[in-house]
Amino acid sequence: MTDTRETGFDFLPKFDAAGLVTAVVTDRVSGELLMVAHMNAAAIAATRATGEATFFSRSRGRLWKKGETSGNVLRVVELRVDCDQDALWLIVDPAGPACHTGARSCFYRGVALGAAHTEGALSPVA
Repeated sequence: MTDTRETGFDFLPKFDAAGLVTAVVTDRVSGELLMVAHMNAAAIAATRATGEATFFSRSRGRLWKKGETSGNVLRVVELRVDCDQDALWLIVDPAGPACHTGARSCFYRGVALGAAHTEGALSPVA
């Protein structure tokens, strides 16, 4: 491999056509997946500068600091980038629920698997 993005140590995020990368957020202590969001260059810069997770809200069309209204900020302990730098992993200490519904994680429902389950097959996850 000669692609320095994949083998080197320079942070060179590979943004999509909309200028975004996917950001996966997990709890530092439990390892639980809390949420998935998107970040643009400004959100990454704000997160690195403040240590608190900032994302780009596609629905609002602007930067959004997690917890800006609820107080449920995500304090970033570690920021990692995947092999081709098109996804980020934020390992955080959450100050409250990560989901806007009040659930600890945005992934609070399971989807039934198998050929017999084609629709309407959500169930709560403990």
